Amino acid sequence: MSSLYTRLVSGLIFPLHERLKHHDTVAVRRRLEDSQWWSRDRLAQLQARRLRELLQHARAHVPYYRDLFARTGFDPDAVTRVEDLQRLPFLGKPEIRANTEALKADDAQGLARFNTGGSSGEPLIFFIGNGRVTHDVAAKWRATRWWGVDIGDPEIVVWGSPIELTAQDRVRAIRDKLLRTELLPAFEMSGARLDGFVARIRERRPKMLFGYPSALSHIGLHAEQRGIRMDDLGIEVAFCTSERLYDHQREAIERIFGCPVANGYGSRDAGFIAHQCPSGSMHVTAEDVIVEIVDGEGRVLPPGQAGEIVVTHLATGDFPFIRYRTGDVAVMGAKSCACGRGLPVLEEIQGRATDFVVARDGTVMHGLALIYILRDLPQVAGFKIIQESLDRTRVQVVPAAGFDAGTTQRIQHGLAARLGEGVGIEVETVSAIPPEKSGKHRYVVSRVAVPGAPCAT
Repeated sequence: MSSLYTRLVSGLIFPLHERLKHHDTVAVRRRLEDSQWWSRDRLAQLQARRLRELLQHARAHVPYYRDLFARTGFDPDAVTRVEDLQRLPFLGKPEIRANTEALKADDAQGLARFNTGGSSGEPLIFFIGNGRVTHDVAAKWRATRWWGVDIGDPEIVVWGSPIELTAQDRVRAIRDKLLRTELLPAFEMSGARLDGFVARIRERRPKMLFGYPSALSHIGLHAEQRGIRMDDLGIEVAFCTSERLYDHQREAIERIFGCPVANGYGSRDAGFIAHQCPSGSMHVTAEDVIVEIVDGEGRVLPPGQAGEIVVTHLATGDFPFIRYRTGDVAVMGAKSCACGRGLPVLEEIQGRATDFVVARDGTVMHGLALIYILRDLPQVAGFKIIQESLDRTRVQVVPAAGFDAGTTQRIQHGLAARLGEGVGIEVETVSAIPPEKSGKHRYVVSRVAVPGAPCAT
């Protein structure tokens, strides 16, 4: 049973907040809570209609797709089913980098610029409009309510975004206080910082946790090593996202915090793609997202076969993501979920792990603490960080225009400030960052054992 304050936030304060941002989030969430029970055939009909509308808008307003459709003879008016997408080429990060301006709709308003390092460490600049934000927030809100918690319930977020005392962040702090959500920065995890995190969680007594599975499990294991109980706080659920959730992490979080773990899959570029329901299935947000699983030749695979996840987000008319290659691998499930929802199911999602790194003094930090130093440098086209030992870290850099000795010094000073003075930071310029043997890219690789972490198998 939600508290009176939670009902006030969910029913009034948060909807007002969204309305002031020109987001129609409440209405979208209500539609999603209805459509989740539709049959797969009915959902497919909704997808086909919204896909046709997206493609028609792209032809009329997006230069990149206007030219592509003309060049290939593709007619959006003839789209009657999702499978018609297969007549279009894929959209990858190289295409977005080469056509960023041409991918903007000429009628777009309020586009927000985003910059993500991606799995290869190569910065990707793209734009998101209000429609996409509205639908992603609504989808996340719907999934939150699957677990009996709601916006306004006390929440602890363990995340990697740096906290800066700007005017915007002060406004955000007021908003978070009203919504009863609190951020714990995942950058640094020294013993003292972890003690503080554990104490704050115990004091806060949140109903839900949200964050990287590696960070939540690390905090939990630290509490366990200190002999501090965390399963008596009334935590209802731990939402994990942004990384691959490993079995040992799920087990540790559930055991130590005394709550179920709800896995989530998505990214800032591809959107909110899937979330786990209490019956255990990873449901695709099918009303907003079309997921294709393709093989190495680009052929769409049937359920039960592993391949790359390709996403078409139906609420991205301002900057369309149509057949966007995520680089992640998964299997589309063939069976319906026992929960009764008609939403399709993703299985065996892979490839979203971000390593921890260890500073010279033993401080454990999330790999994003180093990534943020490089990914927003315009002089860096790509990078990979390899922590060889506590005393030596190598950085492979694909230089862009303006890269010089000063850029090298900024990288060295930035990483040394995190890893510790005296650590050797070697910056090596390369023409390209090769993938791992698996074919996947990793932007941080640490060869230093993290205290308390399980051995790799």
